[in-house]
Amino acid sequence: MSTTVTGTAPTGTAPTPTAPYRARVRRQAPAPVPGPLFADAATLPVRDPHRAPWPGGEVTSGGVTLHVRETPGPQDTPAVYVHGLSGSATNWTDLAALLATRAAGTAVDLPGFGLSRPLASRDYSPAGHADALLCFLAGRGRPVHLLGNSFGGAVALSVAARRPELVRTLTLVSPAMPDLRPDPRRVSDPRLLLSLLPVIGRRARAALVAADPRTRAEQVVRLCFGDPGIASEHRLVEAAAEYAARERLAWAREAAEQTGRGMVAGWLRGESLWSVAARVQAPTLVVWGERDRLVAPRLAHRTAAALSSSRLLVLPGVGHVAQIEAPDVVARAVAGMWDAVGAGTWEEPG
Repeated sequence: MSTTVTGTAPTGTAPTPTAPYRARVRRQAPAPVPGPLFADAATLPVRDPHRAPWPGGEVTSGGVTLHVRETPGPQDTPAVYVHGLSGSATNWTDLAALLATRAAGTAVDLPGFGLSRPLASRDYSPAGHADALLCFLAGRGRPVHLLGNSFGGAVALSVAARRPELVRTLTLVSPAMPDLRPDPRRVSDPRLLLSLLPVIGRRARAALVAADPRTRAEQVVRLCFGDPGIASEHRLVEAAAEYAARERLAWAREAAEQTGRGMVAGWLRGESLWSVAARVQAPTLVVWGERDRLVAPRLAHRTAAALSSSRLLVLPGVGHVAQIEAPDVVARAVAGMWDAVGAGTWEEPG
């Protein structure tokens, strides 16, 4: 796969002697990032496109209770899957199935999302979600393969930086890296971007919530998929049913709104995931869709380059949720990383 997306980073400033001081920033492209290592497709099970969501229930670990969906498999190094802002554990149904022959899986609903109850603190900040996941993982007492998409990728990144002994490998699927230059033209409904903004986003949020569950499911698909036409009818039905169920939960709207606003507020305050990424020690696979409408593909290369031990997979025609849109190729790349790390060959040239 091509890694053609590039980013930039400041390297220095210089004053001009005959005019008021102006900072001139020279920018350099990040260092090249190797591509993924793919496992042989024959070593993975055949995907069942009608696979139902994995069974779920509440699990308490490290003093944190989350609703999780568990995939049976080898327990040597289990996998933990973390969803994005409008998602839940069901976002990982297909990928967890494909990786089940290599690792048992636990797909979590973050506090206030899916079927997880909110924490007593009602802390929906990025740091609050990271604290909850970190405690949950620490309570289990073993390192995991940690995978996160979008906001879940940002949470996973923070956990890997803070507690490296808990994370054997890290997979980031379009992580929500700071981006203060979103392009509304890329979004199917500009209200979806406006809804994340503090104060002025209130009206946009109200309009979106007023939509019926089926309409909301279709809106999310149009926003998140590179090609919305590939979304199957039974998956749309599942998503609509999940939205309907969440409408009955008293905390659901609060969790979604405050989490989204907290993420953007952090960007506006200058809280940088780039410095967090630089502290991550785990071997990391970065996955991005070239048609991502939520987190710009131009950040893909910069994100991978910010990590000390990374490889980058950029998928043509794919949007923001590659694990749903292209689970087979993502599974091969993830399994390839796990195999290479186990064999001690991850750092070798691809």
